[in-house]
Amino acid sequence: MKAEAVSRSSPAGSGPHAEAGAALLAPGNVTQQRDRRDSRWDEHRRARREQLVQATLTAVGRHGAGVGMDEIAAEAGTSKTVVYRHFADRSQLYVAVCSEVAGRLLAQLRTSMRSSSSPHEMTAAAIGTYLAFLEAEPEVYRFVVSQHPAEGADPIANLADLVGDQAAALMALALEQAGRDPAPADAWGHGLVGMVRSAADWWLRAGRPLLRTELAAHLTDLAWAGLSGVVAPAQPLEAT
Repeated sequence: MKAEAVSRSSPAGSGPHAEAGAALLAPGNVTQQRDRRDSRWDEHRRARREQLVQATLTAVGRHGAGVGMDEIAAEAGTSKTVVYRHFADRSQLYVAVCSEVAGRLLAQLRTSMRSSSSPHEMTAAAIGTYLAFLEAEPEVYRFVVSQHPAEGADPIANLADLVGDQAAALMALALEQAGRDPAPADAWGHGLVGMVRSAADWWLRAGRPLLRTELAAHLTDLAWAGLSGVVAPAQPLEAT
């Protein structure tokens, strides 16, 4: 009888608990809850994609540039189905790996180029850093340069552009310090990167027939032989 009385005295959907539930279901609160859930899910997906990229890099280092999706999934401790849940296909994963590699290389190049204010030493440091990066992870480099995504994007061309921009900034600074016009810096910077990349590709294909430090010195000498003539301080015009 007491339970029946309590039930009759409290209409359905009333009382403090019902009011709290209604407040939580108010449109504004529902939207906020959904936004929080979406935000958490987005963060989870970003973290999971990053884990898969790192697992791919580890798998490449272990199995070589021709690594398969089964080996990548095994390294990540999951299945190909889960990998494809985060990357629509192998091309998307490849582009993400290229972006990671580009970020690492650019960070190292910036650090090395800031180690000196001498244009010659900055050139040597940049070339040495690029070759050291390749030597440390040759299979990752081969993986990045040997594949092409189906959608036509070329992350390596983009990487070369980014590195070329860094080299161009070095050239512009050297020219400005010498009192010269920095206009040619872009062409020279990208040309320098093309030379170093071509030589580095040959070096890896040939099985590294000379020490990295020797190759770096040779390339620095070749680059500086041309650059030194154009970044030397401009000579003032003699009075006539």
